[in-house]
Amino acid sequence: MPPHDGMTTHHWVPIANYGAGFEADLAVARLESAGILAVSRGNDIVGLFGPGFGGVTARGVAVLVPSDAVDAARELLAADAG
Repeated sequence: MPPHDGMTTHHWVPIANYGAGFEADLAVARLESAGILAVSRGNDIVGLFGPGFGGVTARGVAVLVPSDAVDAARELLAADAG
């Protein structure tokens, strides 16, 4: 077993799903501007348009944040939507 270095491990948690990559990228940028680490991940298995496509997808694009930032991220995105 490796020694414990005092660092905690966080899991990535999906907090939102958007129909288009561009919308997800805007949410990621908003979260990062508030100091919250975020990534987007497409849910399509295959893509007709290839990687980097920002349009509407059949399965959407998920936005994920570390588990310790879930509440703050959801609150921020909810405030932006309202």
